Amino acid sequence: MNPYATLILLRHGQSVYNKQNLFTGWTDVELSEEGKQEAEHAGEILKRMALFPDIVFTSWLKRAIHTQQIALAAMAWEHIDAVRSWRLNERHYGAWQQRNKDTVKAEVGEAHFLAVRRGYDTPPPPLPEDDPRAVQFDPKYTGIDPSLLPRSESLKDTHARVKPYFDSKILPCLNEGKTVLVSAHGNSLRALVKEIEQLSDDAVVSLEIPTGKPLVYHYNEHLEMIAKMKPD
Repeated sequence: MNPYATLILLRHGQSVYNKQNLFTGWTDVELSEEGKQEAEHAGEILKRMALFPDIVFTSWLKRAIHTQQIALAAMAWEHIDAVRSWRLNERHYGAWQQRNKDTVKAEVGEAHFLAVRRGYDTPPPPLPEDDPRAVQFDPKYTGIDPSLLPRSESLKDTHARVKPYFDSKILPCLNEGKTVLVSAHGNSLRALVKEIEQLSDDAVVSLEIPTGKPLVYHYNEHLEMIAKMKPD
């Protein structure tokens, strides 16, 4: 098989909030030590398979940025351009951000918890506008139209944010025959996979994307998928 273009999706390695069972969302937290090891292992896998990207896209959150940096360092492939966008950020978990998942489930009940966590179009409660966790108080987002910045998102909302970015920025690179690495998050990558594989709303909610495990799509010159791989 000699693919024309390749897309590599990589969920960031375990974060310190993942380890503590906390909702993270747009909270900008570090990788755990295990997460750093996962990122390095992902780079070793890509190097072994000779999947050297021409360009990398990441979110604005450092757990995704550091994952691609560690992976590319493991490949001795750190010279490529890195393009970052808040549109690849994780789903915004609203007022649940920074809270323990088990505590939230006990408060709201399992049915509502699952409707938000595993449903497609049910968001968690939004952050109040004056909440210090709100993104308008983060200097990274200065200059972005406040109406575009969420206070809470469903997976449907995340898909609506990610899809135009994929169409306008990532897809053109694939059209040029490039190998593209996207280092992002569980839900922003689920939104991408929904688009790539044309999954239904019901199918995407059950999709699991593990931390630090590359997901590889190969395309022919017509950008028809010819192979999907989950190397380990």
